[in-house]
Amino acid sequence: MPQKPSVLFVCVHNAGRSQMAAAWLAHLAGDRVEVRSAGSDPGQRVNPAAVEAMREVGIDISAETPKILTVDAVEESDVCVTMGCGDTCPVFPGKRYLDWQLEDPAGQGVAAVRPIRDEIKALVEELIAEIAPERKA
Repeated sequence: MPQKPSVLFVCVHNAGRSQMAAAWLAHLAGDRVEVRSAGSDPGQRVNPAAVEAMREVGIDISAETPKILTVDAVEESDVCVTMGCGDTCPVFPGKRYLDWQLEDPAGQGVAAVRPIRDEIKALVEELIAEIAPERKA
């Protein structure tokens, strides 16, 4: 891994899972990791239930907007994580590709989104341990 690894989270609408994952990674890893998220068919806005679920744990994603997946975003990332939605990313040699099988929070209330949020947090913590562990002083 490079000095500062970069991670791209991808789901179809870039409105729920990938937004929560990007927010968790930025929150938990800070400036040790460069974070991106995108979708193959971006929604109009971030899922309100995802916004509320993240707000409950002190992370504000209300200002985020869904973004289109580009070849450049994949090429510039060291790790590309798809969110169990069948998205196909352009494949570049030397990149790491992961597929996290996660329930889609679209159309669900905050009660249904909480367990998805918590599962994403656990996966992000595992990823951080692999690519950007905290260095001991």
